[in-house]
Amino acid sequence: MQKIKFGFKKKGFMKYISHLDLMRLFARGLRRAGLPIKMTEGFSPHPKLSIKRALKLGVESDNEEAAIVFRGYFDINEFKNIFQAQLPEGIEITYVQRDFN
Repeated sequence: MQKIKFGFKKKGFMKYISHLDLMRLFARGLRRAGLPIKMTEGFSPHPKLSIKRALKLGVESDNEEAAIVFRGYFDINEFKNIFQAQLPEGIEITYVQRDFN
């Protein structure tokens, strides 16, 4: 199991996307990228994904932070390239690092 923290920017038309839709956008991008995401257990499983703080609708940001838990280990630079290719214009991954907590 591996936890990765990453920073991202939310710019342009993406500033009009809600927090819930942003969570869905990330989950969909991770699924499309074929990354081994750890899922929650229970009746309705979801990716183990969290965004540090929810932005208000219509607000741009250069420094947002999120964390994802994966089932396996892989190169974090590879994660950035694969995941960024699945995200729309206006969402940009700025950094990726392992989270040892």
